[in-house]
Amino acid sequence: MVSPREQTYAQRRLNHVNPAAKILLETMERKKSNLAVSVDVTKAKDFLAIIDAVGPFTHVDILEDFEHGLIQQLQDLSTKHDFVIFEDRKFADIGNTVSLQYSGGVHKIASWSHITNAHPVPGPSIITGLASVGLPLGRGLLLLAEMSTKGALTAGVYTEEAVRMARARRDFVIGFIAQRRMEGVGIEGENVDEAEDFLILAPGVGLHAKGDAMGQQYRTPKEVILDSGCDVIIVGRGIYGTDPSLTEAIATRAQEYRTAGWEAYLQRVSSL
Repeated sequence: MVSPREQTYAQRRLNHVNPAAKILLETMERKKSNLAVSVDVTKAKDFLAIIDAVGPFTHVDILEDFEHGLIQQLQDLSTKHDFVIFEDRKFADIGNTVSLQYSGGVHKIASWSHITNAHPVPGPSIITGLASVGLPLGRGLLLLAEMSTKGALTAGVYTEEAVRMARARRDFVIGFIAQRRMEGVGIEGENVDEAEDFLILAPGVGLHAKGDAMGQQYRTPKEVILDSGCDVIIVGRGIYGTDPSLTEAIATRAQEYRTAGWEAYLQRVSSL
């Protein structure tokens, strides 16, 4: 069997049953981009300006002036720039609670976000709760299997259990926030399925910086995509910096990351 690492995004679309996974892979192939931009700003004006400049993935949780009209503007930009919306919500509660958080509350995330994510700490019930809301809407879930910060506890048995939980719900769990491929993790010997296909979205990506004062550790797009076999690079401050108003510079940096990520992907699929 051919491993996902050796396949193009278009070929891997056939490996997935979840609609959100298919949409993500189709969009990456069509746009020739595996860049996701994490827009961690507090003002709606800056949020929309950055998204209009880079047209990638985003999340909304830390906006101070959130309003429902913002979601319509976000969806309009998604259509305009042809990008998938990933709400970096990091759900972390029991099934009933997260189902209410996902479907209702102020944000009503399930109604507009193609993909969201969750910590596996509560166990399989968190997937059950989110799936009860998201599956009928064609949504997908990523589990946080690894983190890019120094000293993170997301390793060993924790990561193995996250992958086992995902295997049990391939209809809804489409992949992981992680630093490497997860196929075969938690499985011993001959039972490893080399064709198992999970999408890997990797944070901690930087073209120049290697870390920050908060313990974040950075790797280059080539290290993430080519060497570690991940599928999507997640970049935040490396693109929009400290001044969200400099949209021309932001667009230029986004193009730099997009090019670096895509070239690493082409090198990966052509060299295997």
